[in-house]
Amino acid sequence: MSFRKVVRQSKFRHVFGQPVKNDQCYEDIRVSRVTWDSTFCAVNPKFLAVIVEASGGGAFLVLPLSKTGRIDKAYPTVCGHTGPVLDIDWCPHNDEVIASGSEDCTVMVWQIPENGLVSPLTEPVVVLEGHTKRVGIVTWHPTARNVLLSAGCDNVVLIWNVGTAEELYRLDTLHPDLIYNVSWNRNGSLFCSACKDKSVRVIDPRRGTLVAEREKAHEGARPMRAIFLADGKVFTTGFSRMSERQLALWDPACAGVPSPGVCTVTSRAP
Repeated sequence: MSFRKVVRQSKFRHVFGQPVKNDQCYEDIRVSRVTWDSTFCAVNPKFLAVIVEASGGGAFLVLPLSKTGRIDKAYPTVCGHTGPVLDIDWCPHNDEVIASGSEDCTVMVWQIPENGLVSPLTEPVVVLEGHTKRVGIVTWHPTARNVLLSAGCDNVVLIWNVGTAEELYRLDTLHPDLIYNVSWNRNGSLFCSACKDKSVRVIDPRRGTLVAEREKAHEGARPMRAIFLADGKVFTTGFSRMSERQLALWDPACAGVPSPGVCTVTSRAP
């Protein structure tokens, strides 16, 4: 009796990447070295924003996408915060509006000139004050104009009306520990969050209620992340007790049960 080994051929098996040339990259940017779990950059169809090192406060660069190559150290920055900037996010409804959260406990909203910065920008359009500790997360509502979510080390989630600088909703009882990240669903009716207590939560912000919760989504002590997918499921990344990397897909409709047919993927972390 003979056995034949069947190997499924991948169409990506012989695909190789080609690095772009230096003049097509952004070079000599002094990216912030603040110890915070963030991407430190944000991009939209017109601009690239990068949080950079700054003395005496916080700052970030805003570069037109076409301005590649070496960036002059004297290039103007957005520099209105009195503490390091921790997170930035472009408005999905206006490519010239960006929000920033900082260690100075404030959220600021900025209007970027149509052709980019020609001088340092120090005056925000709106200053949002409501957090008592540093603000590490800012994310715009995907469908409603002028609605912004912020979360800080005070374990509080605030949802703002940027047009009037008012708090729309304050969620201060749903997270007992540091919030790692927040992600809206496609229509903005719900958001999911990953917390230091190892729970992933799905929250209705208008009612201030917990829709679903998965405790110990990843049992490792290292930070995890959660995002909403287009079909309403929640995708998470984290670590096992042995510091192995894990990816998982959850169905909120089943109270945090892994989605049918999808397994948790684990790999050894470096």
